[in-house]
Amino acid sequence: MDRSPQRVAQADRPEALGTVYLVGAGPGAPDLLTVRAANILARADIVFHDALVHEDTLALAPNARKVAVGKRCGRHSTAQRFIDKQLVDAARRHRVVVRLKGGDPMLFGRAQEEISALETAGVPYDIVPGVTAALAAAAEIGTSLTQRGSVRSFAFVTPRTGAGEDPSRWVDAMRGADAGAIYMGAREAPAIAAALIVAGHAEATPVAIVEGASLPGSRVYYTTIGGLEQAAERASTAPTLLLVGPQFRARAGMQREEDEGVPDLLARTGS
Repeated sequence: MDRSPQRVAQADRPEALGTVYLVGAGPGAPDLLTVRAANILARADIVFHDALVHEDTLALAPNARKVAVGKRCGRHSTAQRFIDKQLVDAARRHRVVVRLKGGDPMLFGRAQEEISALETAGVPYDIVPGVTAALAAAAEIGTSLTQRGSVRSFAFVTPRTGAGEDPSRWVDAMRGADAGAIYMGAREAPAIAAALIVAGHAEATPVAIVEGASLPGSRVYYTTIGGLEQAAERASTAPTLLLVGPQFRARAGMQREEDEGVPDLLARTGS
């Protein structure tokens, strides 16, 4: 059952405005979409979607106009302020506006900028959570992100920063946790490895590199912080997540036995 949208503070909000739904598309596989998200997509008039949203997920909005507004590293991207304006303008023309984001909209999805723009314009909105990539990656490799007695805290970080942000803050977050997931970091593997070592992480700390989590053809590499640069050279252009922590050592050891003769760089390809 769909909830009533969140209401903004302005008492004089024009009743003609539609509702903007910030919807999590999950890590990639369309069948990991929530039931609520699917129901909203079925009613959508227009969908503004990220670059990596699966085509079968978009097909769940058969009557909607689809507008690509995704951001990809090293490629032309839609400016955030333009996306914000598009959402507000669309709410003035349509009843159901969907902003479809990869993973969960509230984690590295720039949702706060969009929420602020909607609230300023008096546009009602609602947020539909999704499965974030780190959870899908953990499921992919069958390893819990937290483990009793050894891993009590887990950090979600990204080395990608905006203008005026301190580029080292993600390292501080990793230092303060037992383990962590590094989003959008595959292209910066050498710098990430160096920063982690300077921050006090041992070079032998296990790392799982997960490409295309939840999708057919997903790939997993096991390495260490010291071997991260070498391992990342084999990475594809698929969405990639780095999982760093002691709990990945056992799984890497099991994979080593299956892939004898491949020291410190172990790979598995999903079906």
